[in-house]
Amino acid sequence: MKVVLAIDSFKGCLSSSQAEEAAEIGIRNVMPDADIVKIPVTDGGDGMLDAFIHVLNAKVRTVNVFDPLRRVVQARYAVTCDGLAIIESAQACGIMHLRKDELNPLQATSYGVGEILADAITHGYKKIIVGLGGSGTSDCGMGMLDALISRFGHYDNWPNTILSQIDIVVLSDVTNPLYGFNGAAAIFGPQKGATPEMIDILDRKAVSLAEKFKKIFGYDRSQDHGAGAAGGLGYAFLQFLNAKIRSGADFYLESINFNSLIDGADLIFTGEGSADKQTLMGKIPSIVLRRANARGIKVVLMAGKVSDRESLLDAGFSSIININEVSKPGLNIMESDVAIDNIVRSVSKCMQV
Repeated sequence: MKVVLAIDSFKGCLSSSQAEEAAEIGIRNVMPDADIVKIPVTDGGDGMLDAFIHVLNAKVRTVNVFDPLRRVVQARYAVTCDGLAIIESAQACGIMHLRKDELNPLQATSYGVGEILADAITHGYKKIIVGLGGSGTSDCGMGMLDALISRFGHYDNWPNTILSQIDIVVLSDVTNPLYGFNGAAAIFGPQKGATPEMIDILDRKAVSLAEKFKKIFGYDRSQDHGAGAAGGLGYAFLQFLNAKIRSGADFYLESINFNSLIDGADLIFTGEGSADKQTLMGKIPSIVLRRANARGIKVVLMAGKVSDRESLLDAGFSSIININEVSKPGLNIMESDVAIDNIVRSVSKCMQV
């Protein structure tokens, strides 16, 4: 029996690789001789960097950069032998760098993302993939812009610098525009600590910036799909660096030739930390499901929290597993050891059915 594991990270708990290692143990408890193919996956958010490092056998570079509050942190990015750099923006501007009482999108900056990008460019990497996700900022990418100006001069001169030779693809499954009712501040500001008053300030600032740069450049990318990703960082990449934006899940699965990896599979396990209707809106499990359904392969979805179960089943998942339904009382389900044990037991139980 060929079983494919394509499980996204369980945010704040397990990486994609850790979740798949646990699932493999669960399968082998029941079917020791199963042919198991582990494919660490990502949609461009948290865990993207490690997934790409694994599948591309990339090397890691480390650089000191500013976090959202301009404290120096070590950020990693990956490089390949054929000149590709892979950057996870959250390494610099991620909400993971902030305590709950430090959340303040009026102060948080994406400057560190520009520092990572500048380091990659000055080391000769002209093809760059940037994952947008997990940010603690809502500065429309102006911090990143400041860092690039500091390294390469004013953007008026960029056509005459190495920046004009860079090919950037940004990965995000967020389709929101920069501002407005569905903009970066209104939709994502609250989870970054924004009060209603802050959201109004941030949104008005975004409108002002978009109008300013439309006059300067003669075009406006603020309403493009994904401009509102990572607190408007998507807008900055589109407006200033002519980046292309792609669905993180689709781009990643295409880059690893996912369709060929699942050929001949009898079953696929996919999953994420929390599964609900939003899972069907371009997240990794839904993309895995679409590709598997085209080949008649059954797909099991597992998560640490499950809502909208009927909608998920109607979409085509053969079964839904809430790994915490088997958790022992009194344990912290967010601890990695507990989550691993719960995956092992849940998958073993599923394979026995």
